[in-house]
Amino acid sequence: MKKGLIGIQMSTIKKKVDELGAYETLKACAEMGYHCMEVSQIPMTPENVSGMRKACDEFGIKIAANTAALEPAAPGAPGEFLTTHFDKIVEDCKALNTDMLRIGMLPITCMGSREKALDFVKKADEMAERLGEHGIDLYYHNHHVEFVKYDGQYLLDIIKDNTKKMGFELDIHWIHRGGENPVAFINQYAGRIRLLHLKDYRIAHIEAPKEGEDMKKFFGNFFNLVEFAEVGEGNLPIKECIEAGLAGGSEYFLIEQDDTYGRDPFESLKISRDNLFKLGYKDWFEL
Repeated sequence: MKKGLIGIQMSTIKKKVDELGAYETLKACAEMGYHCMEVSQIPMTPENVSGMRKACDEFGIKIAANTAALEPAAPGAPGEFLTTHFDKIVEDCKALNTDMLRIGMLPITCMGSREKALDFVKKADEMAERLGEHGIDLYYHNHHVEFVKYDGQYLLDIIKDNTKKMGFELDIHWIHRGGENPVAFINQYAGRIRLLHLKDYRIAHIEAPKEGEDMKKFFGNFFNLVEFAEVGEGNLPIKECIEAGLAGGSEYFLIEQDDTYGRDPFESLKISRDNLFKLGYKDWFEL
């Protein structure tokens, strides 16, 4: 029976890596039952790369993808970019035995302009071809900003229609926040997605103001109720999204929670794991 592999987007546990180190953090994840990781927002220092490699070997963990920006998000921004650190980024992929690299978002300098966005798209697709020569596929991850429209067309669709080599990592939370049905949208990208982000969407609880309380505070909260939720704790049709992703070619299903609102990230990951077990995906946690 065809199945995917469920794992963790490491931005969710970046503070744990800072606290415990890469090796101990991945060891704890493996003990929870997670055997797949997507590397993001983790400094690619020799120590972290070595720690992740050791954990992969000892605990049977697969690195689905690494992350790198095409170029700085803004002029002078620090970091390792494909335009400036190509060889290092390829070496890190090889060291972690992954054949996928993802771009988290288009540069801020490209937002608000169809022409600048198309320039980014051209460079990204050329980079995808260059990476392909090293056996690495390039993917683009969406947020809600790609649902801005230019001449009636979503920016994300413009990126899709003007690329041939670059694939997509769709994020179900951001698709929903962008105003689309994630299941239907995943179906539109069938054949171009090997990665899918599982991130639920919920509306936070809000209490009515008590007599004499500041109404400005209440309405400030009222307009900021959208939260990132543990998978299965929100409003999204998780099972339908997973099945659409699998049918469309997704191999890896990465749990990401940008904010756990004071809850320990490991506890949030246990909640997501247990809910996915209940939905029938227990065997998707094993290689």
